[in-house]
Amino acid sequence: MCGGRFVPQAKVLIVEDEANARAGLAELAASWGYRTETASDGASGLDLAVRWSPDIVVTDLAMPRMDGLQLLDRLSELPQRMAVVVLTAQGSIDSAVTAMRMGAFDYLQKPVDPARLKSILQTIQEGANAPPDAELASSDAEDQTQLGSLIGASERMREIFYVIRRIAPNNVSVLITGESGTGKELAARALHTLSGRRNKPFVAVNCAAIPETLIESEIFGHERGASTGAQDRRAGCFELAEEGTLLLDEIGEMPMATQSKLLRVLEERRIRRLGSRDEVPVNVRVIAATNKDPQEAVRAGELRGDLFYRLNVFNIHMPALREHKEDIPEMAAAMVQEMNARHGTTVPGLSRALLTRFQEYSWPGNARELRNTIERAVIMADSRSLDVSHLPALFGETPAIQVSTFEGRLPEVPVQRDDVVQLTVGTTVNEAEKQLILKTLHTTRHNKTRAAEILGISSKTLQNKLKEYALADKVTF
Repeated sequence: MCGGRFVPQAKVLIVEDEANARAGLAELAASWGYRTETASDGASGLDLAVRWSPDIVVTDLAMPRMDGLQLLDRLSELPQRMAVVVLTAQGSIDSAVTAMRMGAFDYLQKPVDPARLKSILQTIQEGANAPPDAELASSDAEDQTQLGSLIGASERMREIFYVIRRIAPNNVSVLITGESGTGKELAARALHTLSGRRNKPFVAVNCAAIPETLIESEIFGHERGASTGAQDRRAGCFELAEEGTLLLDEIGEMPMATQSKLLRVLEERRIRRLGSRDEVPVNVRVIAATNKDPQEAVRAGELRGDLFYRLNVFNIHMPALREHKEDIPEMAAAMVQEMNARHGTTVPGLSRALLTRFQEYSWPGNARELRNTIERAVIMADSRSLDVSHLPALFGETPAIQVSTFEGRLPEVPVQRDDVVQLTVGTTVNEAEKQLILKTLHTTRHNKTRAAEILGISSKTLQNKLKEYALADKVTF
């Protein structure tokens, strides 16, 4: 993978077979203080890269003799490190995504937007001028069992740490998957912290928590009077995250119309506020997260296939806690210290009996449930070591829920209270979701609109879920 090392008066190599475009790009870079050289095709560009050792290479993808992808591959074999920015024509986004998988820092669509090119070069500079202790390739960093707030010495977690360190400096889109509570936002924050954007904003937005009527305004912003209640101009998440990182959590809950606009922003790097005729250039790294299987979401019509492939340049899958229980002792110890600092307590640690109990539990709520359990225990322990006695009385012993078979109507869900869903340890997330939806519908007397409001999802998402359960025709408004 090509990294980026920027030095004062950095050298930029322009590789472009079109003479006017080549000269124009070189002139732009020179006007910003860069030393420039040019090459008319990939082969001559490679030769010049070997002899001149540029810090940055800006290359077209479609060229004679050696195309941009071949050049990128050959540059990655050179001992000197250089950041590569690829240029692509309209309709060739797939090639640009391939280039970024191969290690390119970023891509630009033709005709090149000078402001966007300048911003990319500056981002490379900021990342390469990071202090030595932020270097990702150091052997010490590779041995760490903690990355930001992520903790783990297991092979699964070490693999995740390795991938985060490798891709953090590159301006690639990342899709983070995993069950709720597995630390997807923590992984996104680590990607931000280890990138050249670390000193710029990190903005996280939960697409499932925003009403469908407001989500476009939240993400793209709006002008005064754009809609009822829009009293003033408002910057959206993209503008708030300018030069930084934007996390779009639960991307599968975003309405299809908004997904279409998001795809256009990712491809053109421009946004248009609601109610505005003008486009605003944006320089934002987008990271998306979802607790669903994204390919299943595509098949279910919840996620656009082209958006999925645009976001999924790299995928990081966060494992469920039950899949790496060997990390629980270290995670729990770190959480105890975190809660001591938060609550002013002095709990020294955890007993062996408690750790054994933790190892036996399936943790359906994953690391988030572990943290909440630790916090409660720390408060109850009164500065003593945590023991089994500090756990809730029903910890790990929640009774089972019984759901009758479907016979042309929604199944009744017998529970002790009409507004409670109880689950057994080991219930899958998908089954728990289904039971919650069915119970909510039962409570609302099968009113889908009201049920969707209570569940915090759109009516369309609820309809898709009912189709998945083969119940769509059995529920009426």
